[in-house]
Amino acid sequence: MAKNLNDVLVALPPKRRAKVEQRAGELATLKDLRLAVEHTQQDLAASLGVGQDTISRIERRSDLLLSTLRRYVQAMGGELDLVARFPNRPPVLLDHIAQQPAAKGRSASTKLIGTRGKAMV
Repeated sequence: MAKNLNDVLVALPPKRRAKVEQRAGELATLKDLRLAVEHTQQDLAASLGVGQDTISRIERRSDLLLSTLRRYVQAMGGELDLVARFPNRPPVLLDHIAQQPAAKGRSASTKLIGTRGKAMV
């Protein structure tokens, strides 16, 4: 059974958890993100039902579909948030982009989030 990222972090010793959280703030690439949560390309490939070579290609690309990025992050137990920021306005969480369509009769909405809200990739 796959664990989510919070379960993994809570189980870490405090010193290791602090190091992971600090490193997460410095991430520059998808590979960095994957290594920070201690997953291999094979782990992600198995979770996504693709070959390891596909994960390698995803990590080398500079331009991805949001749906691909969302699935990549979810395969590691994470959640992708897309936030639009404008001067003199609160950030807006775009929660309907790259997700599966809402159930019939329900519409996906855009939510305002607090000024401390951050997009974590």
